[in-house]
Amino acid sequence: MKPHLLLLLLLVSCTAKQEKPTSVLFADNAEEADASPYYDLHEIQSSGTIIAGTLSGPDTYFEYHGREMGQQFVLAEAFAQSIGARLQMEISPDTATLMRKLQAGEIDFIALEMPEWKVRDDASLLRKAIQEWWKPDRIRQIESRASVATVTVRRHVRPVMQDAAHGIISAYDDLFRRYSTSAGWDWRLLAAMCYQESGFDPQAVSSMGAVGLMQLLPSTADAMGVPADKRFDPEQNISASARYIRKVSQAFSDITDGEQRIRFTLAAYNGGTGHVKDAQTLTRKAGHDPQVWQNVAPFILRLADPRYYRDPDVLNGYMRGSETEAYVRLIMERWNQYRGSARSYSTGSTPAPAKRSLHDGEYKSAVKTADEWMQERDDSAKAQTPEP
Repeated sequence: MKPHLLLLLLLVSCTAKQEKPTSVLFADNAEEADASPYYDLHEIQSSGTIIAGTLSGPDTYFEYHGREMGQQFVLAEAFAQSIGARLQMEISPDTATLMRKLQAGEIDFIALEMPEWKVRDDASLLRKAIQEWWKPDRIRQIESRASVATVTVRRHVRPVMQDAAHGIISAYDDLFRRYSTSAGWDWRLLAAMCYQESGFDPQAVSSMGAVGLMQLLPSTADAMGVPADKRFDPEQNISASARYIRKVSQAFSDITDGEQRIRFTLAAYNGGTGHVKDAQTLTRKAGHDPQVWQNVAPFILRLADPRYYRDPDVLNGYMRGSETEAYVRLIMERWNQYRGSARSYSTGSTPAPAKRSLHDGEYKSAVKTADEWMQERDDSAKAQTPEP
C-alpha cells in the first residue's frame, strides 16, 4: 500500500474513534447536549420536559384566568404525565410554522386534532409511546374533562349597598378605604370591583379556585405572600388584591389618563395583561389610538375570532373577550353609582360583620342579607299600598 494512502486510513480511523454519540443521555456536558436539537423519548425523559406545538383556540390551547386550558392541552398534559415529563406548550399562528418548528427540533410533537399527533420521522420511540398511549376510551375520557371553561362562583350575594341613605356600601368599607391607597384607586372603585367579584361574600369560591371577597387566585395569593389559611380573611384578601392591582396597573403606566388606565387595569386583572396588550396591538394596526379603551374594547371581543387571535402579531392567542368587556363595563357603571351615593370620606361600616345580641344569648350578624333586604322592601311596599 502506498504510504500516503496508509496515512489517510490511519487519520480516518483515529477520527472515527474520537467521535462521540450525539444523544443527550451520553453527552459529557450541557453544551454538547444542547448541540443536538433532535430529542427522542429517552432524551425527553432525561430533560424532564416535553414541548408540544399547537394553534391557539378554544379547542386546542388557551389561558383563562391564569390557567392553561383547551382540549389539546389537556390531552398533551395527560400524555406528558404518563412518560414522567412536564409539559410546555408553544403556540404558532399556522400549521406551516408548526411543521418548521418540528423539523428544526424546536418542539417535540404537534398537538392538533388529527388521528394522531405528528412527530419527526427520526423520533421513532416517541411515536411508539404516543401510539401505545392513544387509546380511544382514554381519549374520550380525557376530552370529556376539557370542555370550554366558564367561571361559576358559589356565593351569597349581599345588597349592592348596605345603607344607601347613610352612604354605606358594605360591611367592608373601612378596609376598602384603608387599602385603596395601595392600589392608587378611589375606595369606592375597589368596592365596585369587590361586588362584581364576590357580591361582598367573604366565603365566595369560584370554579377556577379563586376565593374570598376579591376572588384571589392561588397564583396571585402566592405572589402577594398570602398563606393558604389566610386567603378567606377579608383584610388579607383585600390587601393582597389592592397590591396586585397596583402591579397590574404598572403594565399600563404609559397611559397618562387616569380613568383610561383604570379600564385597562380592570381588563388585565380579569383577562390577563398579555391579552389586553394583544388587543392594543390590533387596535394600533387598525389605525386607532390603543390607549383609549373605547377603541380597544372591540378588539378584546375579536380575540375570540381566529381571524384575529391567529394574527402573527398576537402573542397570546385566543381569549374569551366578552367576559372581560362586560367586567370592565359593569364595574365602571357601579363605581359611578357608588360615587353618587357614598361620600369619599364616608365612615362606612365595620371591617367585618358586626353582631347584635338576642334575648336568648345568641348572636346574629348585624349585616342584613339580600333576602332580608328584599323582605323589608316588600313589607314596606305593602304598607304603602292603599287598601281597595
